[in-house]
Amino acid sequence: MKEKADLILRADHIFTAGSDTPFSGYVAVSGDHISDVREGDVPRQILEEGTCYIDLGNKTLCPGFIDVHCFFSGYVMRFVGADLSECISDHQALNVLRDYAEKHPEGPLLGHGLRINIAQSDLDVRFPDRSVVAFLQGCETCSMNSKAIEEFGFTPDRCYPEAYVGLFPYILGDKDFIRPQFIDYMKMMNSRGITSIKEMGFDDYCGFTDILEELERNDGLTLRVSFMSQPVAKDIDFAYGEAMRQKFLGEKVTFSGYNQMTDGSISEYNAELKAPYNGKEFTCGMHIDWEKLCKDAVEADRRGFRFSLHAQGDGAIAKTLDIFEQCQKNENGKVIHRQAITDLEFSDPTDLERMGKLGVIAEIYPQIQSIAERKDKTAMIDEKIGKERGRYYWNRRKMADSGVTISCGTDLPLLIDDIPESVYHAVGGFFPEGGEPFNKENTLTLSELLKAWTYGGAYDLGKEEISGTLKAGKKADIAVIDGDLFHTPMEKIRDLKVCLTLCDGKIVYQGE
Repeated sequence: MKEKADLILRADHIFTAGSDTPFSGYVAVSGDHISDVREGDVPRQILEEGTCYIDLGNKTLCPGFIDVHCFFSGYVMRFVGADLSECISDHQALNVLRDYAEKHPEGPLLGHGLRINIAQSDLDVRFPDRSVVAFLQGCETCSMNSKAIEEFGFTPDRCYPEAYVGLFPYILGDKDFIRPQFIDYMKMMNSRGITSIKEMGFDDYCGFTDILEELERNDGLTLRVSFMSQPVAKDIDFAYGEAMRQKFLGEKVTFSGYNQMTDGSISEYNAELKAPYNGKEFTCGMHIDWEKLCKDAVEADRRGFRFSLHAQGDGAIAKTLDIFEQCQKNENGKVIHRQAITDLEFSDPTDLERMGKLGVIAEIYPQIQSIAERKDKTAMIDEKIGKERGRYYWNRRKMADSGVTISCGTDLPLLIDDIPESVYHAVGGFFPEGGEPFNKENTLTLSELLKAWTYGGAYDLGKEEISGTLKAGKKADIAVIDGDLFHTPMEKIRDLKVCLTLCDGKIVYQGE
C-alpha cells in the first residue's frame, strides 16, 4: 500500500463490479478515495499503524449504488403544506387547512396525506379567493377548489407531476422547506446504499439548482447529483442547459442533459406498439409528436448534450432508436453522447440488438415487478398483446446478450430503492407473492444486475472514471449489504438490508 489508510473495510464478500465473482479481502480508504483493494487477510503492519478497522464478516461490500431515474420533486409532494394524514372527516381537514392558511398567507394553499376526498364545492365555499390543492396519500389524486383548477390547469383525475408542474415554482422555490427536505431525501437514499443519482427536473427546475449549488459549496451533499431538464411547461431550453453545464463543473453536481417522455403504458393502451393491440385496430391510444422529439434530440446532440427518452412499447423503442441513429457517432458506429432509453417495458429483440450496436444505454426499473401481482399483470399482458408477444416483456437478458450497457432506476417516488428486492425480481423473476418466475429466460444474473446498479449507472452519468467500481484511485463510494448476497436463497433475499454507506470516504449511513 503506497499511502496510509484512514479506514480498512474487511469482508468475506467483496464485489468490485470489475469481475463477476466476489472475494474475501479488504478495501483501504484514504481520504475521499480508495487506496487499495486486496484479496486475502489484512497485513498486520497496516493494523498496527492505528488505522480504523471494520470487520464486516459475512457481509457483502459493493461499490455505491447509482439510481439513474429519480424525481425528488415528485417525492417531496408527500410532505407539502398542511399535514392532513390524521384527519378522518372532511370537516376536520377543512379546519386544518384553515389553520395552516392563517400561518401561511402567500401562494396556493397545499396539503398532503389526505385520506378522504373533500368536495370541490366545500373548498370553494371555505376558500373562495385562494387556490387549494390537497393531495391524497400517494399523491395519485387530490382534492381541489375551482380557483386552483382555473389557475393551474389540471384536475383531480389528471393529478400527476407533468400536469401540476405549475405548483413547482412555489414548492421548490421555498428554500426553508426544500433544503431540509432534500437533506432528508439524501439520508433516505444513503440508507439504501445509494451514492449517486440522476434527478429529473422539469424545465429550469424552478430554482432548485441554487440549493444544489449551496450544498455543494458547503460540503453538504452526501450524494453525487446529476440532473436533467425535462421540458414540460415550455419548449426545450438549450441556453439553460449551457448555463447549467458551465455552472456545475465539480464532481458532486453535474448537468446531464435532457429527458423526455414518448409513449405511455400498455395497460392503458398508450404504449406505442409495432402491431395493433389484441382486438383493436390501433397501435397507440395517445398522440406522440415524434417529429418534435427527433428535432429536439438531434439538436441537443449537435450541441453536445445527451438525451434520454422514456419508451415502453416496442414501436416506441424502435422509433427512439431511429432518432438516435441520426445522432453523432464515433468510428465504431456508437453514439458519442451516451443517449439512453428509459423503462423498455416491452421490446423487440431485433431492436435490442440494434441498441447494442448503437451504444444506446438502457435505464431499466429492476423493482417494477414489486408493484404488481402475477395474476393481474399476466392477465393484462394476455389481454392487450397476447402470450406470444408477452414473451418479450422485461427482456433484460437480450439487452445484456446484445452488449447493451444496463443501468438501474426507480422512477422514484414510484419505487423506493431496495437492491435486495431488485435481485428478487430482476434476477429471480418473481412477483411479490413468489410462485413461478415470470419470463425467467429474460432475467439477468446477480453479477449483471449489481454491475448495472454500479458500473452501468456510473457509465450512464459519465462518471465511470471516478465511481462505479472498487479500484485504487477511485472515489470511496461504497455500500455494504448485511449478509451474503451471493448465497442467500432467493426466497430470503428481500430480508437483507444495507447496513453501511460511504460517499467520498465519509460514512453517510450506518445501521444499528
